[in-house]
Amino acid sequence: MIKIVKKFFVASVVMLSTLFSGTAVASTSPYVLMQQTADKLFGDIKANQSKIKQDPNYLRTIVRNDLMPHIHVKYAGQLVLGKNLSSATDAQKEAFFTAFGQFIEQSYAQVLTQYSNQKVEIESEKPVGDKTLVSIRVKVLQSGNAQPIKLDFKWRKNSKTGEWQAYDMAAEGVSMVATKQNEWSDILSKKGIDALTAQVAQSAKQPITLK
Repeated sequence: MIKIVKKFFVASVVMLSTLFSGTAVASTSPYVLMQQTADKLFGDIKANQSKIKQDPNYLRTIVRNDLMPHIHVKYAGQLVLGKNLSSATDAQKEAFFTAFGQFIEQSYAQVLTQYSNQKVEIESEKPVGDKTLVSIRVKVLQSGNAQPIKLDFKWRKNSKTGEWQAYDMAAEGVSMVATKQNEWSDILSKKGIDALTAQVAQSAKQPITLK
């Protein structure tokens, strides 16, 4: 399961790139955003290999610039907190969302150290119509006879801005949001949101390492 999640994150970043493309036009299709951001993300990684080898933490800069602008951190964070959201103060929510955003940045930067120029296939564009939630399948092709990694990225149309933003991804049916919700539910119930925020913030500070 750990391997599946890791692989899903590797490919996820592919998709993540799309989820978080730079300055997107509100009416742009999530499929277009996905492709544009994937191209930008991996293009920047390829162009900065020597810099990344000297300082792996530079991957965080790439993730921050290419992915984070289009991640719906607050919405994903709300899903992770679940029923605990209603009992948290506005200040507690904002502190958690900030830490959670930094955690996402660190997590994907670390996963991207595994990127080795794999070919990525993004699902063909389909009519979105009046949908506000869209799941897009991405395949990361592996060498030899290995089966491709299948990822499903969840996009949500912001009701206020009309902008499509990524909020979750699933590999082999394993949702990142659901996984974190389950993983963190114990500390939330026993110690509260402040303790979880501190733990998440500490995890977000971990340096990026090349393995």
